Amino acid sequence: MCRWFEMRAMRRGLILWLAVFATPALAQTEAPYHLTLKDAIQRGLQANLSGLVSQTRIEEAEGTRQRRFANLLPHAHIETPLTYQNRNLKTQGISIPLAPEVVGPFGTYDFRFYADQTILDLQSYHNWKASEQQEQSTRSDYHDVRDQIVRAVAGLYLNAQANLALADAAASRVTVSDALYKLASDQHDQGTATGVDVLRAQVQLANDRQSLLANQNAAKIALLALERNIGMHPGTPLELAEPLDFQPLAPLDRESAIRTALEARSDYQSLARQRAALSEQLKASQARYLPRIGVSGNYGGTGRSLPDITGTGALQANLTLNVFDRDRQGEAQEIKSRIERIERQMSDLRLGIEQDVGQALLNLESAADQVGVAKSGLELAQRELELSRDRFQHGVTNNIEVISAQDSVERAQQNLITALTLHADAKVALARALGDTEKSYESFLGIH
Repeated sequence: MCRWFEMRAMRRGLILWLAVFATPALAQTEAPYHLTLKDAIQRGLQANLSGLVSQTRIEEAEGTRQRRFANLLPHAHIETPLTYQNRNLKTQGISIPLAPEVVGPFGTYDFRFYADQTILDLQSYHNWKASEQQEQSTRSDYHDVRDQIVRAVAGLYLNAQANLALADAAASRVTVSDALYKLASDQHDQGTATGVDVLRAQVQLANDRQSLLANQNAAKIALLALERNIGMHPGTPLELAEPLDFQPLAPLDRESAIRTALEARSDYQSLARQRAALSEQLKASQARYLPRIGVSGNYGGTGRSLPDITGTGALQANLTLNVFDRDRQGEAQEIKSRIERIERQMSDLRLGIEQDVGQALLNLESAADQVGVAKSGLELAQRELELSRDRFQHGVTNNIEVISAQDSVERAQQNLITALTLHADAKVALARALGDTEKSYESFLGIH
């Protein structure tokens, strides 16, 4: 019996501990994560697969550059052969009367240090310079991938902001519809409204509630897509820290913006680096007919046994001249065709950059104008709703005007949210078009 009371007391103590300590911890884990746009972009840069793969390509290019440079550095190694052999003197042109044709077996010991150094090798030199340009091109590709990630994550964040704003607007419409339904019911009870007015208000309330459910679901789906692309588990409780708002951007000159983009765009700089690398490869191909000069030497000890090892060595200079190499012409033709292809790609990308900048500036100007018009439209629609509500409340008219005004408010809210989203997206697109998006998007979006 005492044992039973002890176990019961322990269970009560455990339940009390869970109530005091575990419940707040569980509540804390359920609190939504407060996500800013900057935080989302940083998470996206760390989690995106394309960025991670692009970073490994930089490491690979660094390894290639180091290997090419190693061809210009000294090479040294040590050999310590222990040989046990016999020799056929006759096969080597040695014939001694009364001496055996085969001598041995006998052993030799040798300990030797070998070293060689290239003095002049233009082919290896230009190959090394080409690898440097290729490494820089890979780094530009990496920055371009990061700029694309910034653009994509910002777009997902803006999409989530827009859907949450639509859900909030739908919730406000439900509140207004519910109040108007109660007003219609009161007017009907007072004899100043008909049953059709009440039914009409009920239909509007039902429509607004359905719209609210659809917008809430769309907002949840947008948050799922955002979480997936920034490395968070889809379904994590999340709330956006920054609402959708309007922050005007100072106008930019188109020509100066294009010049800035050509200097800063990583994709354009990558092509320029690739062209420079191919030019170095072409010089390396032309250097295949030039002489290569190097020195080599060795020093060590050799002998029939360990006690009688004596020091020996050699030092020599090497001049290598390629007399006939038909492959060089084909290699040069390949490289020239690649250079031509890169130049055409650069020309086409230059036109694309001009289009991106011009389109972003036009979209930014248009979206700013749309925001102004949408704000005025929303103010007018809300004023219309107030006036029609007063007319219906005073029995001047039925609630058809009220329902029509509610539809006008809904369209005006959607127009404003769309315009705000387009304006913010146009600023992100302009930052991407100008290049170096990762560093400039904060100033474009007014993030401090």
